[in-house]
Amino acid sequence: MTHVTPNRRAVCLDLDGTLIDSAPDLASALNRRLVAAGLAPHPVSAVKRMIGDGARMLLTRGFTAAGRPLDEAGLARELEAFIEDYERNALVETRPFPGVTETLDALRDAGFTLAVVTNKPENATHIVLDALGIDGYFATVAGGDSFPVRKPHPGHLLGALERIGIGPDAAVMVGDHRNDLLAARDAGVASIYARFGYGEEDHRAFGAAGAIASFTELPGAVEAAFATPAAT
Repeated sequence: MTHVTPNRRAVCLDLDGTLIDSAPDLASALNRRLVAAGLAPHPVSAVKRMIGDGARMLLTRGFTAAGRPLDEAGLARELEAFIEDYERNALVETRPFPGVTETLDALRDAGFTLAVVTNKPENATHIVLDALGIDGYFATVAGGDSFPVRKPHPGHLLGALERIGIGPDAAVMVGDHRNDLLAARDAGVASIYARFGYGEEDHRAFGAAGAIASFTELPGAVEAAFATPAAT
């Protein structure tokens, strides 16, 4: 049974497209695999629309869009090569979005427990967060391989909350993708949509309590979200 600590609140954050602008490095890693296979690379703008469901789906979408869908054996080979390449080159152009460090400071100073909930593999996530100097802000990092399920399954978000001992009614999920909002909705957690990220959906259709146009708007949006019942 999970021990929930009263009077504590959590802000759970997606990574790619929410905390960090990682699309250029993800696109480069994907395109190196495509070029190695004799296929044309994709522009970063196209790759942004493929991000949000983890490396496996990024490769699946990338190769399919390039005209050569991968079978299971091919996907396994490409995934291994992609992850090895990406972990070596994850910080070439990737940077936190403007205002991230200052906003994380403000949230932490206000007493919020911070967590990352991402479909990126946990090890790759720690590599990126540590290199950017923000790993220490987070009480836990729940990656796409941390649990048997990943976003949009609510078990991913609930697993992260269980790690830090905070219940769904005392948490907010922040993300730029429908997966973030759906996971929050089905977990009974309020959510905030990051308009500046890579998603293109209407956040209202997925039950978000609010939306932000820049990361610096987050503290006010978090307080407003706690005042709004989570969608069910």
